[in-house]
Amino acid sequence: MPSPGHNDLKCVWHELHLSATAADTKRGKMPSPWIWRAIWAVGVALIIATLAFAALPYVASTRIVRDRIAWEMSAWSGFRVAIDGPPKIEIWPQFRAILTDVTLSKWTDTTNAPVVRTERVEVDLSAMAALRGDVVFQSAVLVRPTIRLEPLADGLYLPPTSTGGRIARAIDTARKVVADNPSAPDQGRLPSDAFGSVELRDGRMIAAVGGKDQEIFTSLNGQFNWAALNAAATLSATGIWHGETVALDLSSAKPLLLFGGGSAPVTVSVKAPPATFSFDGTANLSQNAYVEGQAKFAAPSLRRLLEWSGTGLTSGSGIGAVAVSSKIIGEAKRLKFDSAEVTLNNNPGMGALELSLTDALPAISGTLAFDTLDLRSFLAAFTPLASPKGQEDKAVDAGIADRLNLDLRLSAAHASAGPIQLANVAATAQVKNGLAVFDISDASAFGGNVQSSLRFDRKPGGTQVEMRLLASDVNGAQFGAAAGMTRLMPTGTGTVSIILKGPGRGWDSILESANGSISATFGPGNLTGLNLPAFLKRNQQGGFFALDEVSDGTVPIDGAELKASISNGVARIDKAEAKSAKARIWLSGIIPYAGHGLALSGGVTATDQAPPAQPAKQPAPAASAQPAPVQPANGETTAATPPAQPPAPAAQQLLFFVGGTWSTPFISPITRAVPGEN
Repeated sequence: MPSPGHNDLKCVWHELHLSATAADTKRGKMPSPWIWRAIWAVGVALIIATLAFAALPYVASTRIVRDRIAWEMSAWSGFRVAIDGPPKIEIWPQFRAILTDVTLSKWTDTTNAPVVRTERVEVDLSAMAALRGDVVFQSAVLVRPTIRLEPLADGLYLPPTSTGGRIARAIDTARKVVADNPSAPDQGRLPSDAFGSVELRDGRMIAAVGGKDQEIFTSLNGQFNWAALNAAATLSATGIWHGETVALDLSSAKPLLLFGGGSAPVTVSVKAPPATFSFDGTANLSQNAYVEGQAKFAAPSLRRLLEWSGTGLTSGSGIGAVAVSSKIIGEAKRLKFDSAEVTLNNNPGMGALELSLTDALPAISGTLAFDTLDLRSFLAAFTPLASPKGQEDKAVDAGIADRLNLDLRLSAAHASAGPIQLANVAATAQVKNGLAVFDISDASAFGGNVQSSLRFDRKPGGTQVEMRLLASDVNGAQFGAAAGMTRLMPTGTGTVSIILKGPGRGWDSILESANGSISATFGPGNLTGLNLPAFLKRNQQGGFFALDEVSDGTVPIDGAELKASISNGVARIDKAEAKSAKARIWLSGIIPYAGHGLALSGGVTATDQAPPAQPAKQPAPAASAQPAPVQPANGETTAATPPAQPPAPAAQQLLFFVGGTWSTPFISPITRAVPGEN
C-alpha cells in the first residue's frame, strides 16, 4: 500500500519535470542543472512529510501520550494527573489524543478523593509540535467529569485551587504587576502563553456534606474559552441545581488582571425559571474588592425563589413578582444601590438601598417610595404576617427575621392591606435579632387618620405578637365594612383603639390567647342592621328569634361608646351602648374567639316619654277682684291651691339575651319592666 501522499508526490514531480523540459526545449537547449536540484529538493521534502505523517501515530503514542500529556496537564493545572486507561490517537480530521479514566488530585492529598475525575478526555493537539516532541493543547473536552467542590465558611461551595502550575504562576505575576501600579498596571508584563478552550459534557459537581458526597450540580455542560493568558475569556455553562436548569454566562476582557487583584470589566448573566440576574460593569477581586456597574434582578414569585434557594426560608402569602434594577457601587462588605427601581407585584417604586455584610447577619437599609403598594404581601416577605391558605393553624415562622437585619422607610401614595385602602402612607419596616416590627406612622383611611403597629418578637419560649391600631376621626360605616362588621355598627365619625398581645404558636392561637383592650366612641349617626320597632315587637311576642329577621333597618343615634377588655382570647364587654332621643340600647357579656360564640345580655330603654303638661298661665287679677279666702268649716281661712300634678311615668325597658354565633346571632327575650316598678 502506498503511503499517504504518494500520489501527490508523483503528480508534483511529473509537473515540475514537464515544466522544466518544455521551457528548455522551447529555448532549444537541455534543462539546467539547478532545475533538477530544485525538483529533487521538493521531492525529498514531500517524501519526508509523507513519512512523518505516516509515523505520527507511532510518535504520538510513544513520546507524547506516555511521556508528555499527563505532565503537561499537570503543569497547567498544578494538580497531580493520572491517566489509567490506555490512550488512543486519532489523526483525521483532527490530530487528538483520547484518554480514559483521568484524575486530577492535590499533590498533598492522601484521601484518594480527586479534585476532578473524568471518564474521558479528548485533547486536540498541534501536529507539528507533536513531531518536535512537544505538547501544545488547542482544546480539551472532559466527558462526564465529576468535580469536587470545597465548602466555605459562609456555606458556599467553590472549586478547589492549586498553589502551583502555569495558571497559578501567571496569577502571581499579575499580582506583582497590579501591586507596582494599581491604577494603571503594565499589561505588557503579563504572560502571553496560549491556552485554548475547555469543554464539559454531562458533568456534575459534588461536595462532602455530613461525611457523605452530595450532588450540587448535575447535567453540567459548558465551555471556557481563553485564547491566551493575557487575552479575554468567556464562560458559558448550564446545569441543574435544586431541580431547576441554571444558565451562566461570564466574560471579562482582562481576566488575568481580575484574578491578580486588579480592576477589570466583567459581565455576568444567570438565568433560571425562579430568578434571573445580570451585571455589567467593573469588578475587583482583591482584598479590598469592589464592584461598580448596572445590576438587574427579577423573580416571578418570591415564595418560589425562597423555596428553591434551599435555605429553609419560607414566605406566607408572599410577594408575587419582584424586580430590581439599579446602579450598584461598593466594596465586598457594603454595597449601595443608587436610583434603584423596585417592582413588587407590578407596583413600581424608586429609592436608595444599602446592603451591609459587616455584622453577623446581612443588613438592608434605605428608603423606597411607591405609587401603589400591597402591604400584606410586602410584609409577608419579611415577617410571618400571613400563612398560606389552608395553613392558618400552623406555627408562625419568623423566617428571614432570624437571618436578616432590615431597616426600611416606606412611603406610598396608595396602599392596601386586604380590604383596607389607605392613602399617603408613611411606614417603617424593621427586622433585627429575631424582632420584626412594621409601623404605619401616618395614613389616611376611612375618611380619617390611621396609625398601626405590628410586632413579632422571637423569644426562647416562643414568638410574642403585639398588634396596635388607632383610627381617629374615621367614618364608622367605612371602618365597619373594612373590618367585616356590617351589623350594629355606628355610622358616625369616631375613634377606635385596639391593642392585642399574645403568644404566636399559630395564627389561631394568637387570637385565642390574646390579651388587650378595645375602645371606640362615635358621634351622631345611625346604628346599622337593626329595625328597632320590629325588634321591640318580637320581644313583646316572646320566644327566641334570629337577629337577621329584624336587621332591615337603621336606628338614628346621638352617639355610641364601646369599652371591652380581652383576656386569654375572651372579650368582656364592659360598656357598649348607643343613645338617641327615643331609646338607649346597651349590651354586656363575653365574646370568646374560640368557636366565635356569643353570651351577651342587653336591653332597650325607651326615653321618649313626653313631660307632663303644665297649666296655662293666667293673667294676675286686680286687687279688688281677688277671690275671698275660703272659709273652712272650722272657721280658719286658707288660700286657694292649684290641683295636684300626676307623677311622671317611668321609662320602659326590654331585657333580652343574645346567643348563637358571630354570623348567626339569636335573641331571646327575658323580662319587660312595668312602668312605675322599682
